[in-house]
Amino acid sequence: MASLNAADALCVSSLSKHYDGHEVVAGISFAVPPGTCFGLLGPNGAGKTTTLRCCLGLTTADAGSISLGGYAIPEQAGAARERVGVVPQLDNLDPDFTVGENLLVYGRYFGIGDALIRERIPDLLNFAGLGGKKAARIQTLSGGMKRRLTLARALVNDPDIVFLDEPTTGLDPQARHLIWDRLKQLTARGKTLILTTHFMDEAERLCDRLAVLDNGHLVTAGAPRELIASHIEPQVVEVFGEAAATWARSRNTLGERLEIAGETAFFYCRDTVPLLAALAGEPTLRYIHRAASLEDVFIKLTGRELRD
Repeated sequence: MASLNAADALCVSSLSKHYDGHEVVAGISFAVPPGTCFGLLGPNGAGKTTTLRCCLGLTTADAGSISLGGYAIPEQAGAARERVGVVPQLDNLDPDFTVGENLLVYGRYFGIGDALIRERIPDLLNFAGLGGKKAARIQTLSGGMKRRLTLARALVNDPDIVFLDEPTTGLDPQARHLIWDRLKQLTARGKTLILTTHFMDEAERLCDRLAVLDNGHLVTAGAPRELIASHIEPQVVEVFGEAAATWARSRNTLGERLEIAGETAFFYCRDTVPLLAALAGEPTLRYIHRAASLEDVFIKLTGRELRD
């Protein structure tokens, strides 16, 4: 159990929340040290959004304790949010304002004077790769530009802690990599990031530590490489093709563990030599040999079933 610690940027202890008699967050605990990136992962319906809303004081928990930036939540949520930035899952920029006006109006919510906001705008736009777009209308921006502007807006109050809810969903690879670079810069500056994402490669790249939720329960927590080492075999061979599943079932002893999904067979191995030798004699089968990843851990812990 995580104990409340004023030194932690975020500390959650025994958090529970019910809706209509259903426990959507089941007594979870975790702590986020300052200056780190913490990932909250889980399939749809795992309880991630409810947990974030409780942490921000937008939803009142049924039980448990939360400290955000040293403030008790929900009692001091207003004071805490003055030092917090939020990148929501869906962009909610005001289409009636220009890029610069969106930042200006948003900064006023924090009681920041217009002169100081205008002073910050050029650096914020350059940071987001939007230099020269101050006078642009929101309707003229691409999806990637809007997402980067939402990140810039979350930084207008120079927050200590930034919540990011699936910040790169729907973006092309170039835009994703740019946002990854900017998020790494933020942690290098001492900012604390709390990130939710469905991209396991994103979590593996960015997060110092992460927690996996499923059906409201905290399944595991730790550093990405630690979780991979402790939960999964080190090597994976994906065999695919029409005959792959049948072939794999007849040779399931060639790996420590076999999973089949559609036309793909996943062999989880410590020693891949026998399996690769067998595949060399099967020219009709295709395969990929790779190191185990965080996605393999996620699938093992939460299953391959589709969640709606």
